[in-house]
Parts: sequence; structure tokens; C-alpha cells
Amino acid sequence: MSMLTPPGMGGQYRITGDKYPRMRRRSGRRKFAFVGVASVTVLGLIGWGSLQLIDIYTGGGEASASTKADCASKITPEAKAAAAAAAVAATLPKPGQITVNVFNATPRSGLAKQTADELKKRGFKIGDVGNAATAYDKKVAGAGILLGAKAADQAALPVLNTQLAGAQLKTDGRARATTVDLIIGTGFKALTKKEDADKALTVLTQPKPAPSASKKHC
Repeated sequence: MSMLTPPGMGGQYRITGDKYPRMRRRSGRRKFAFVGVASVTVLGLIGWGSLQLIDIYTGGGEASASTKADCASKITPEAKAAAAAAAVAATLPKPGQITVNVFNATPRSGLAKQTADELKKRGFKIGDVGNAATAYDKKVAGAGILLGAKAADQAALPVLNTQLAGAQLKTDGRARATTVDLIIGTGFKALTKKEDADKALTVLTQPKPAPSASKKHC
């Protein structure tokens, strides 16, 4: 074997010029590496696609949080007012829990008793009946004054006010919120018709539900 013969050629080739025979490497390892990379890529794409499908069907964490925040910001002033009215309505006393003192501040006699009898028929309790105190006697120009404790301003007074349209609501320093005065004024003609008073009482104690803030899936 000549010293110019490349090792492993078994003496079959001789180098006679400046050109050398090309020696090819085995491609098995290259194919194996290519297949491995392709497999990993395919598995990665399948996993990514699965996550996308999960986000689509569940709404995704970020999308869900964004939707909830958006829904919370869509509460309208009307909805807030309705919710506040419902809260007040839940604390209103029934007519049978309210004691009404009826006082006549007009020159017409018998008006206090007549009014008290009608209120009793409508379910109210009746306390004192008579002429108004000097501070009010013949000094109430309108239909009347409904007078009660500060706590009665959002309780007994609005309920009694459904029975006398146009009455003025006032508060004083008395302790009991369920005992109120009806002081009949010179402009008084009669109590509100019972059917109208009943409707007004229903609206007061059963306000309309709060409107839906949004149609979104909150």
C-alpha cells in the first residue's frame, strides 16, 4: 500500500493528482435528529392549540376579569336609586305599626274625629284627637302637616303621607319614631281616596326592581 493511499481504501485508490475522492458520511444520525426536532415541534403546536381552545371555551382568565370589571362599571344611576329605594322600603313600618295623633287647626269643628275614624278604617292606630296647639291653630294654610321624629322621616311619615296628598312633612325632637301627628290645615278637603292611597302605599313599599345594568355574561 502506498503511503499516498488514504487509510481504509484497501489500496483501491491512488492519489495521482490534486483531486481527491469524496468520502460520504452516514446520514442516519442526521435523519434521526431531524425526526426528533419535528416531533417536538408537532407536540408543541398541539399543546398550544389545546390551550387556545380552553381559553375560547372558558373565556380566559384575563378576559373574564376584564368582563367582570366592565360589568361592574356599567351600574347606572337608575339602578343605584332603585336599590336605595328597595333598601328604604324594607324598613318601612306597616300602617298598623303607626300611631297617628290627629289635631284640627281649622275653624271647622269635628274634622279631627272624622279624619281619625277614616284613618282607623285604613289600618292606622289612633292616639290623641282634638284641636291643634296654639303654635299651629289656624296657622296651617295647606292641606296639613305631618309631624314626627327625625327617624320617622324615612319611615312612618312617608307611609302616612300616602293618605294625605300635599301635606308638609316636618320633624321634631320626639323619641318614638312610630308616633306621628297629623295637623289638619285650612286647605284640607279630605283624605286621599282609599284606592289611590292603597296604590301609593304599594309603590312606596314595593318599588320597581333595579334595571339590569348590562346584557353581558357577568
